[in-house]
Amino acid sequence: MKKISFLLKNTLLITSASLLMRSVSLFFQTRVAGMTGAEGMGLLQLVMSVQALAITVAASGIRYSAARLVSEELGLNRYGAARIVMRHCVIYALPFGLTSGCALYFLADALSVFAGDERIAPALRLLAPGMPFLSLNSVFCGYFGAVRKPWKLSAVQLIEQLSGMAAVLIFLPAASGRGAGYACAVISGCFSASDAVSFLAALALFIPGRPRVSVRGASARGVSSRLLKTSLPIALSSYARTALSSLRHITVPSALRRSGASASSALSVYGTVHGMVFPVITFPQALFYSLSELLIPELTAAQVRGDMRRCERIVGRVLSCALIFSAASSVFFAVFGPRLGEALYKGQNTGEYIRVMAPLAAVMYLDTVTDGMLKGFGLQLDSMYINIADAALSLVLITVLIPLAGIKAYIGVIFFSECFNFLLSFIRLSRAVKIHIGL
Repeated sequence: MKKISFLLKNTLLITSASLLMRSVSLFFQTRVAGMTGAEGMGLLQLVMSVQALAITVAASGIRYSAARLVSEELGLNRYGAARIVMRHCVIYALPFGLTSGCALYFLADALSVFAGDERIAPALRLLAPGMPFLSLNSVFCGYFGAVRKPWKLSAVQLIEQLSGMAAVLIFLPAASGRGAGYACAVISGCFSASDAVSFLAALALFIPGRPRVSVRGASARGVSSRLLKTSLPIALSSYARTALSSLRHITVPSALRRSGASASSALSVYGTVHGMVFPVITFPQALFYSLSELLIPELTAAQVRGDMRRCERIVGRVLSCALIFSAASSVFFAVFGPRLGEALYKGQNTGEYIRVMAPLAAVMYLDTVTDGMLKGFGLQLDSMYINIADAALSLVLITVLIPLAGIKAYIGVIFFSECFNFLLSFIRLSRAVKIHIGL
């Protein structure tokens, strides 16, 4: 009973915090969309697609590695060795952050041409200074997880998001009338500065609670080899997945142009779908992200004990509840989508897209829960391989179909991608545990 109470309490706390941040983020998105328009949102999505790959290079699996190696040392009461691990993690992370930042800065023109719009080059350069801070932040966030201080991790993320959003809302109005490219540059500069702010916050939270035992005589055998063995496989698979995903997003506007749409129209459609519609549809998904994160240790512990009946009960009940909630969400978006779109984005014609894409809510929420349970059974690499296959196939479909059928093909590819990903994940989960779904 205490376990259930603890799980419920933490689910409610984490979900409440997540929903609060999503509410603030949705308000932020509507304000930015109102100032930049659909075309500006499309341009911003291109910037974020390139940024996603830069972030993946900057992180390079260090967050998970820091959490795992520090946990191992602390579990053996080797606090001095934990300090040595942190030192190695910082030394490992910093070159990746610097490399990512330098690549963004010096290759900004080439990357903007590759993305299909040279206006994003200044925005990419302004993102570059934040990459080393982001890399080091990953180390500290991994440490906070290892020492079971999730409130510190949440505080760092909260400071990063709120400081970035506040800066954008202060400085973006000055960009009015100066073009979508200039607006994207202002937004990038603000969030790059927020990376530095969040690093200082993480450092301030780390110093008082760091292991205080002297490192003299401390032993942390093979830290470098253990670090590389843990980080590099995750980093390489993440590179492949993110590169394919970024390429898929970058290809959409150019594919829409080949279908006959103008450059402005293509960016507007892309910005409407990804910058306005998706934040609305995925808003309730915060519940499943929180629940999935808390279910991972529950499923892992039951699996290690060999208690597969408990695993079956957890999986069946969670999927049953998720199915009911997801179906209700899809119906809600289908019925109230037009009104919701008009209320949030007046005059942007987002309501019809929300209604059309309402069925995706059910698939996306179930996929989130399924991925979380796969990680609980230690099948995170299987989940990543599925994501890589999904991104690769979607890229091919976007390249072939969108020039032929335009926006209709684009919506069709999104539906196919989400259903394909969920189906493969569900099949993999069904091989790990017997699934019994009851309403």
